[in-house]
Amino acid sequence: MTESEPIVIAQISDLHCGSIYYRPQLAERVVEELNELAPDIVTVTGDLTDMGFHDEYVTAKELLDGIECPRMLVIPGNHDARNVGEVHYERYFGARDSEIVLDGVRLLGIDSSEPDLDGGHVGRARYRRMEESFADPDEFKILCIHHHLVPVPGTGRERNIVQDAGDLLSVLVGSGCDLVLCGHKHVPNVWRLEDLFVVNAGTACSARLRGDGKPCYNIIEVFPRRVRVSYAYPFGERQVVADFRKAHEHACRWRPADEEFNEEGVA
Repeated sequence: MTESEPIVIAQISDLHCGSIYYRPQLAERVVEELNELAPDIVTVTGDLTDMGFHDEYVTAKELLDGIECPRMLVIPGNHDARNVGEVHYERYFGARDSEIVLDGVRLLGIDSSEPDLDGGHVGRARYRRMEESFADPDEFKILCIHHHLVPVPGTGRERNIVQDAGDLLSVLVGSGCDLVLCGHKHVPNVWRLEDLFVVNAGTACSARLRGDGKPCYNIIEVFPRRVRVSYAYPFGERQVVADFRKAHEHACRWRPADEEFNEEGVA
């Protein structure tokens, strides 16, 4: 990772293979675009399938196997946990919690799904792992979960944030987590909560969209002292939606990249 060559992470989510809204042409295009991008890491933040059935998992596995990336972090979503779908998930994708470390960037994927429930839960048993994984203050720390951590505009009545969101936020802030990548509601969004960014992905290849939303996925570029987040639209353009840089250690850690800083790192 350097100022000219960041760690590039592609986040795709909510494929819903097997759904009547699943669009194979879009899915194939996303794979082509990711292979052209050649990211360092691809993370898939849940809902690979629609009902957790075996044939849906086969389709998802074949699709993701087409992505030519040596590092892929996959976690299940609530749709994947339907109909005892976790047994197929583990057969094709392995452990439901996983971790990747690359050149000062650490991604921790946590399963927030509950069997046959739409809501999510992380739980105290996983808090200790987060604290241990995020112990190095010099790493850029990313948590990947399916359910969103805070309410997302344009998603109607809020019922599906992580049930223990308050405690989870406390653990993440206390651990110095920099970024949370979520999926679930098919609405892309970026929140900044003090020094923590929460980035929601839209659906990569489903027509199950809200309003004028379009299928999209996220591209995250991590520089030594800067992070940039873009939406990428299959067959379309990219849109930078967040661009922040690290301030002085004793000031707020992250500020908009276009803000001016004095010598003390204060805007």
